[in-house]
Amino acid sequence: MPVRNLMSSAVRLTALSAAMAAALMCGSARADDYTDIAQLLKNGKTEQALQRTDTSLAANPRDPQMRFLRAVALTNLNRTEDAVAALRQLTEDYPELPEPYNNLAVIYARQGELEKARAALENAVRNNPDYAVAHENLGDIHVRLAYQSYAQARAKGGRAANLQPKMKLLKEVLQLSSTAAKPAQPAASAPVAAEAPARGAPKP
Repeated sequence: MPVRNLMSSAVRLTALSAAMAAALMCGSARADDYTDIAQLLKNGKTEQALQRTDTSLAANPRDPQMRFLRAVALTNLNRTEDAVAALRQLTEDYPELPEPYNNLAVIYARQGELEKARAALENAVRNNPDYAVAHENLGDIHVRLAYQSYAQARAKGGRAANLQPKMKLLKEVLQLSSTAAKPAQPAASAPVAAEAPARGAPKP
């Protein structure tokens, strides 16, 4: 191979190595951002966390992890409509991620929209069958739906002798599960999803 070609190959390799190093440094800095923001959320410094996510998203608006963190902050600030909009957009842009569906379900459950919550959680477990939080939440939603169905049956003249014991049992289960769905909060040590993942973090 001519010397000139060898030299040009070396230049390309050097440039590639530099690019990879820069990407790793950028990824490390972003991971630090995720960790810092997750810690702010954990410590109740939600406004600060939201400001940090907005600053980061101004530079990288499609970052799914940062968008998820922002949705968590909005939820914690009781900006429910904004949180729902943010989570829905995440499910549209990254339909393979289970966490946005889970946290949407949490909000729906708190609003009493149990069918919407069920549908969202079914999407979450379909995307990640090992997602324990979503499975637990889905179980809680099924219990609440069952209780509602029995209550409607009783109101429409169903046999109280059959329905009352079932309702009593379900009520006890609901009290054990604390009726409210559990949202997935980002762990400070493990970001939900860096960059745009092929698959990808939230419990009601």
